[in-house]
Amino acid sequence: MSASQTPPATAVPGDDDPTLLVKIFGKDRPGITAGLFDTLAAYAVDVIDIEQVVTRGRITLCALVTAPEGGPGIEGELRATVHSWAESLRLQAEIISGRGDNRPRGTGRSHVTVLGHPLTAESTAAIAARITGTGGNIDRIFRLAKYPVTAVEFAVSGAETEALRTALATEAAALGVDVAVVAAGLQRRAQRLVVMDVDSTLIQDEVIELFAAHAGCEAEVAEVTARAMRGELDFEQSLHARVALLAGLDASVAEKVRAEVRLTPGARTLIRTLKRLGYQVGVVSGGFTQVTDDLRERLGLDFASANTLEIVDGKLTGRVTGEIVDRAGKARLLRRFAAEAGVPLSQTVAIGDGANDLDMLNAAGLGVAFNAKPVVREAAHTAVNVPFLDTVLYLLGVTREEVEAAKTHDHE
Repeated sequence: MSASQTPPATAVPGDDDPTLLVKIFGKDRPGITAGLFDTLAAYAVDVIDIEQVVTRGRITLCALVTAPEGGPGIEGELRATVHSWAESLRLQAEIISGRGDNRPRGTGRSHVTVLGHPLTAESTAAIAARITGTGGNIDRIFRLAKYPVTAVEFAVSGAETEALRTALATEAAALGVDVAVVAAGLQRRAQRLVVMDVDSTLIQDEVIELFAAHAGCEAEVAEVTARAMRGELDFEQSLHARVALLAGLDASVAEKVRAEVRLTPGARTLIRTLKRLGYQVGVVSGGFTQVTDDLRERLGLDFASANTLEIVDGKLTGRVTGEIVDRAGKARLLRRFAAEAGVPLSQTVAIGDGANDLDMLNAAGLGVAFNAKPVVREAAHTAVNVPFLDTVLYLLGVTREEVEAAKTHDHE
């Protein structure tokens, strides 16, 4: 063939062209896939589609191929050869005649991720039924993780993403499972920006309460914090009221507070995996730079912003300085970080737990309420209600195997 020549394109089967669906079942072992296609190759068939699943050591292999040329006699020979090959490996074979390719998938394609701890048959049935009720069709299902939660992903077509998200949010709340719905497409694996709240999200603590414990006013501060997180108080007013209680505290207490901060389980894994995948990661906090600057350095974060406790003559003054990071400020910072990172806002993920995170969660392409207050769970795109921050990875389509691979690479 000369350089100017191109090979003829393989014909795509029309709706009336005969095809064969070859299905193989049995105990998995190396070489089954190669063996099947070696067997089919003798009949010069073209492969139209392949699907293979291995569950608890049992393989299901499906191949949709064009019917062999030569009429019923050649097709009969192909069937006999495939069955003979399968029997030699103690496998079962089924060959179904039909016409054309698989039916076209419907418009509107989404990934539906379901997290359960555990994931029951009842909740799985209810989610599948609600998908069907919205006009969607489940094209594929596969497991993303079995630990620390069971996470499965449904590839759905035929229903618009927003309608599907709304329908499943109600179902998920009733079932006690977490469900995330995102549009399918190349953007899902594109470089992204993930921005997290800090207190009770990235870390298990409320930083101002740690400071308050050293000032002897922990109970008073905790009550104001709780009311602010429930949306009962304006955040900026509550911030000033709480910080005022710290007046006179020695600035060296900040070092003690930094040592007391406890990362949320899975936080390091989440950040390490995101960074390995090329994501940028930031934090915004209604807490204080005296802690977030340390977290940024320790965890290798790309962005960090928080309020700053004013210090004069080595003592806290009971005031904050600079730009206030409140509910509106968090959304503003998300936009700023996205612009600096060169990431469209639609490609951002925001994670938070309190009412002051709501603007940020709603502004992001995907807003995740993490062990959040009811008002936040109801308003966010999706919720995670297990105490492992790395489960957010499954909402992004990252598998447990990829997470473990990131850990292994870091230890090399």
